[in-house]
Amino acid sequence: MNDGPAHGTWEPAPAARWEDGYLSGNGRHGALLFGDPRDERVVVTHHSLVRPNGAETARPPRLAARLPALQDRLLAGEPDAAERFTDGRPLQWVQPFHPAFEIRLRGTAPAEDTHHRPPADTHHRSPAEDTHHRPLAEDTHHRSVDFATGVVRAESEDRLSRVFVSRADDVIVQQVTTATLDISLDHRLPGAPHHLAVGQSAVLTAEGALLTLRARYPGSDRAYTGVTLVAVKGGRTTLTPPGLRITGADSVLLLTRVLRHTGEPDVLAEARALGELLPEGHGDPYAHLLARHTELHGTAYRRVTLDLGADPDERALPGSELLRRPQSPALLERLFAAGRYHLLSSSGLNPPRLTGLWTGDWDTAWSGAFTHDANVNLQTASAACAALPEVTAAIAALINRQLPDWQDNAREIFGARGAVAPAHSDGESGLTYHFNREYPLHLWTAGADWLLKPLVDHDEIHGEQDPRTAHALAEVAAFYEDFLQRTDEDGHLVVVPSYSPENRPANAGWGAINAAMDLSAARHALRTAAAYHPGRAADWLALADRLPPHRTNAEGALAEWAWPGLDDTYDHRHLSHLYGVWPLDEITPYDTPDLAKAAHRALELRGAENDSAHGHLHHALVAARLRDGERVAHALGQVLAGDYFHDSLMSAHYPHRHVYNADAAHTLPAVLIEMLVQSTPDRLVLLPALPTGCPQGELRGIRTRFGAELDLTWNPTEVTAVLRPTRTHRVELRTSSGAEPLDLVAGEDHVVRLEAW
Repeated sequence: MNDGPAHGTWEPAPAARWEDGYLSGNGRHGALLFGDPRDERVVVTHHSLVRPNGAETARPPRLAARLPALQDRLLAGEPDAAERFTDGRPLQWVQPFHPAFEIRLRGTAPAEDTHHRPPADTHHRSPAEDTHHRPLAEDTHHRSVDFATGVVRAESEDRLSRVFVSRADDVIVQQVTTATLDISLDHRLPGAPHHLAVGQSAVLTAEGALLTLRARYPGSDRAYTGVTLVAVKGGRTTLTPPGLRITGADSVLLLTRVLRHTGEPDVLAEARALGELLPEGHGDPYAHLLARHTELHGTAYRRVTLDLGADPDERALPGSELLRRPQSPALLERLFAAGRYHLLSSSGLNPPRLTGLWTGDWDTAWSGAFTHDANVNLQTASAACAALPEVTAAIAALINRQLPDWQDNAREIFGARGAVAPAHSDGESGLTYHFNREYPLHLWTAGADWLLKPLVDHDEIHGEQDPRTAHALAEVAAFYEDFLQRTDEDGHLVVVPSYSPENRPANAGWGAINAAMDLSAARHALRTAAAYHPGRAADWLALADRLPPHRTNAEGALAEWAWPGLDDTYDHRHLSHLYGVWPLDEITPYDTPDLAKAAHRALELRGAENDSAHGHLHHALVAARLRDGERVAHALGQVLAGDYFHDSLMSAHYPHRHVYNADAAHTLPAVLIEMLVQSTPDRLVLLPALPTGCPQGELRGIRTRFGAELDLTWNPTEVTAVLRPTRTHRVELRTSSGAEPLDLVAGEDHVVRLEAW
């Protein structure tokens, strides 16, 4: 290997579009830096910022009393009976995620710089070129983001700006050095409500100045307030309400927090708290805050690295240029690093939203929600194996806050005890209210199992069962005890009604019977709950054993509905029916070869529908489990060559960078890991689906579900795996050459060398 991949990316020109702005975050606050060096903008976001739209008072539909009649009609062969199983309400979206405001920093251009030119078109851009901003000066400009520190940096001839969001102190930190600087907080972002009630203030303080912006949502008692403490070293500070002007300063440090609230926040208390972050004496406050942050962020980021032996010249390219080389190993290296960085940075109070933790526009697609029927699940797929317990903790935080709402869903819709997760959430409510005829998401019962899967993986890795996860699993099992009451003519339990997100049978309505995903989720949830609760295991295992087997259809494919007469619809972005292959281990080439063959046939028949990024990468994850490296490479290639990535290396939902969305950015590391290493509590699979475009490399720091850390090195002639087990255990080692036992001893490194693989 050479010097190794760079842990960051850079551009030689400013970002004209907010989508190309570099990102920093700590899982609560987010910062997005873009704009002209003479008019720089930091878009401030916070995971709690969702706009009231009526959903804050929405409740799940009270349908439990009607459930038996619906089940009767579906089992009697009435194919569209579930389409009338509503309370007549229109579709209600969850509260939309939105940005708080921009911190605008205007500088004075040098006298000789009287003409601003637009940036070179180094990466073709969408038609929406963001005419909200004037052309940008590109002379001697350099901007970058360091993944290991989270520092976003923009530098031009007479100006340096550095921004990071502290994981230690929960504050956005920005340091600027320039001759003259006008600073203001500006709420006028695209899509902001016209009747947003905004109040601003600027006052001088001992440190320099304090800026505040309070915005109250139209027709609501809810509001948010931004507080920016400006600490000035040298020079002169004057007020220019609602902002300020600083001239001749040696440096300017801005500390920013956002509060979402009702009533009146204590702004002075928040200002004092920000002031207390500054070190006493004459120490460098920026360096002090950065060191505290990096101790947490840098440690987490560096736990796992990927080196594909890329060309050093390609590694040195700016991101926009590297994106034009979709076959380059250097691109995969950088996207792997960027994906882990962005995933870590957007996880804390919550896991990542559809947009991660960032947006520059109030009109976020699909409300910028937590979408639990594929998107959040795919984005967080690498959390456990890629050594990011910070992400797993964020998922757990969301689940534990919302579990009482999940219990309401089970009671109101199904008349059952236990818990049912919603398909969409805004982070505040876990109630099910987003559904309509075409998307009867209130019928979906598999969500809790999928959301809990990373927590179970985490527990397997660490060899300890979290009592909170145990409690949630027991709630899910209790739901299935009450819900699974109907049987078929063979005595198998029937999941009715059943929904396969977001598809429908070719010859029936949206709500059907025995969706493959529902069967797999129910089996897995019951068996996993039994493992956490030995005293109740017998009943739950017996219930799981009464569920029907999967069905293979006339095309030899795993059927999406295991019910006679329901035909498959193949051209769809979701692969819900292959849930048993990935993320579960229910269907594998080793234990269930016939089902694995049927699952592979289903994957072959699946279309890409509208080319959603999550569909392609979900396809790749399933293909990796089925040991199909060519199919993994093809699915990856669709994304890498489809112009899904902005210059920021954050991604889009559709090709040609249409709709800002974190699915591809956050999921790609999971795909690369799955094609190299897979594990269960009793099995290790090495290089199951290695594409020909990655003939050599090193993957370091992976966590396995049998409690060993793993470093993998491979080239065309040899593979070496170094395992550092934390517990003594025998596992099965699987390679393309077959299987053999592997005896691991806690605390003793174990080296596996393969010449044929």
